[in-house]
Amino acid sequence: MDEVGLDRELRIRRALEHLRNNTTDQLEHQSVFTAAEHTDPERARQERELIFARVPTIVCHSSEIPQPYDWRTMQLPRNKVIVARQPDGSVKTFVNLCRHRGGLLEEDNHLGCGRARLFSCPYHRWSYNVDGSLRTVTRETTFGEIDKSQHGLIELPTEERHGFVWVVDSARGSIDVSAWLGPDMDSILAGYRLDELVCARSEGFDEPVNWKVMQDAFLDGYHIAYAHPNTAAKHIHTNLMAFEDFGRHCRFVTPRKTIDQWIDSDPPADLSLVSHVTETQFLGPCHTLLKQPDHYQLLTFRPDPVQPGRSWMEMRLIVTPQERSGMTEARWTQLWDKNWEILLAVLHQEDFPLLRLSQAAMGSADGGDMILGRNEVANLVFHRETRRLLAAADHEVSPPLPALSAGVAAPARTTGTPVRS
Repeated sequence: MDEVGLDRELRIRRALEHLRNNTTDQLEHQSVFTAAEHTDPERARQERELIFARVPTIVCHSSEIPQPYDWRTMQLPRNKVIVARQPDGSVKTFVNLCRHRGGLLEEDNHLGCGRARLFSCPYHRWSYNVDGSLRTVTRETTFGEIDKSQHGLIELPTEERHGFVWVVDSARGSIDVSAWLGPDMDSILAGYRLDELVCARSEGFDEPVNWKVMQDAFLDGYHIAYAHPNTAAKHIHTNLMAFEDFGRHCRFVTPRKTIDQWIDSDPPADLSLVSHVTETQFLGPCHTLLKQPDHYQLLTFRPDPVQPGRSWMEMRLIVTPQERSGMTEARWTQLWDKNWEILLAVLHQEDFPLLRLSQAAMGSADGGDMILGRNEVANLVFHRETRRLLAAADHEVSPPLPALSAGVAAPARTTGTPVRS
């Protein structure tokens, strides 16, 4: 077993100790927050400008634009964009706006997609090459001379890494995904080899809920038994995590109930327990990546461009390509269709109704402060890093991280309180 695999097995066994002791990893302090953080328009504006305009976020899996001239449209917190695969295989992202009179080049229907060698404005038929350069000014002899090199589409910083396309939502920004991830998370994602997988299903959801309320819900192992008693709670343990804090990001292992067979006896030292857990990464500032035994799920949460009480969530199912899966096309399709239907049912029937009510409740003027517990470890990291970014100067956004970040250690079996390592 290599070092990465051994590290994972040790973390799983730490989670098994928690299960035996009815404990979980904890951080040292609780954290207080207010409803205004989820309802105030000025706070929402600051988040768009000081978070999403400065740090990279994932806009799609590479397999969603596999060939040259493939493109996708989407609404980011600050810009409507077109993400386009270039003839040389690279990816560029452009503001979806004609430089003539501001026409929308491609229909903006969230996760719209297509394939084209040029983008043409439906208003006056100005056109742009796939690299964003201005190609045609219609009736140019009467329009008058312009410098076409200065009137191409506005480009946003873009980088393809670990099978994802990352974008900084500001033309004034710069991008370095490796630096943003830091050595720990960059290594973790490299080990997953997500670039060898495909996005089998994806969908977006426009919800009347602040993006942070949404993100919090999908980092939370504390609510499972109560919000999902007949679905997730049948398979996943509640309030039980083996956690690692990487600064801007974190990772935690949550045991599935199939691990219960080892509560009363230790599993063989050489037995892998990977199939008995879900391994979750919080990728700051707005992603939850879940490693399941046979696939990955990527959840993305973006603020609305205007309203603090709205957000856009994307869910992606990332799997082994059919041709390498050992399954027929029909079986492969059936498997992931069924998996997708289960995920959608939980979202629409359980998660979204609960979160809409939470957002509505935060509209109360006198609700008082709210509190995150020491056991809500990933949520504490999310809130901590959101606040850090809002307060950070530009040169402090991605401070260097140590090659080995501090985690949280499980207690000995006779100890009731976990401690930080």
